[in-house]
Amino acid sequence: MFGFLNINKPVGITSHDVVSVLRRVTKIKQIGHTGTLDPMAQGVLPVAIGKASRLIEYLEENKGYIAELELGKISDTYDSEGIVEVVSNKKIQEKEFLEAINNFKGEITQTPPAFSALHYNGKRLYELARKGIIPDDIPKRTVQITKLNLIQFDYEQQTAKIDVKCSKGTYIRSLINDIGQKLKTGAIMTALTRTQSGLFTIENSVKLDALTDIEEVEKHLINPLDVLSYKCYSLSEFEYQKIRHGQGIEIKNDEEFNESQYICLIFNSNLCAVAQKMPESNKLKIQKVFVS
Repeated sequence: MFGFLNINKPVGITSHDVVSVLRRVTKIKQIGHTGTLDPMAQGVLPVAIGKASRLIEYLEENKGYIAELELGKISDTYDSEGIVEVVSNKKIQEKEFLEAINNFKGEITQTPPAFSALHYNGKRLYELARKGIIPDDIPKRTVQITKLNLIQFDYEQQTAKIDVKCSKGTYIRSLINDIGQKLKTGAIMTALTRTQSGLFTIENSVKLDALTDIEEVEKHLINPLDVLSYKCYSLSEFEYQKIRHGQGIEIKNDEEFNESQYICLIFNSNLCAVAQKMPESNKLKIQKVFVS
């Protein structure tokens, strides 16, 4: 089995739990997810089956989320599952909220939450946080917020729902915490749905409990070529045999491909390998081969 599943992860389980379920159903050990979703989050979790796990690094990494938040509160986890403290009774107007979130569009710097899976001095941050250790020098990161729109605002409840498109590595909990700081009211995340991960969208996802047997898994398996955004090169029989035996090839229509860009090599509509065009050359450098 070679391909991807677009899983709609439910609330309450980890990304690793999803992988464990699929391993039991398929009896395949080589399964991996493409990016952790916290247990309180739901939505798109792309999962690679078989040799497709070697393609994870080639997938698009932009993300999309729908997040719900509540103003006037802070939390050690930046969400409603942590130790929550009411810090403000100030009522924010929708116009003020919109003005605040406009400050977080484009390239921003954020600090990951103390309760996160980020490595710090050889340990996960959440492992330290559970022991009451919150480092004051957690490395900041630069991320890109390409879209940040308000979907819904409730003045009386001081809650909001936002639509976010962002780069890989963005912490929505940190974004919401920073918005709360900007408003001087505090803010915590109360719900999170990932709507997109690269070319995987929630509209085309499948619920985990629908994959009850290997036949159902095969029915929802996605061809890697459908979720890789690179140009393709169709191999001749001769070129295909060279790839199979670990030999490089020279492409004929080299002007179609930029130097160093990844290229999907296909034969009979199947992905055979991923390659890169060598600088100032017609030769391809084979990165990974999926046929034997």
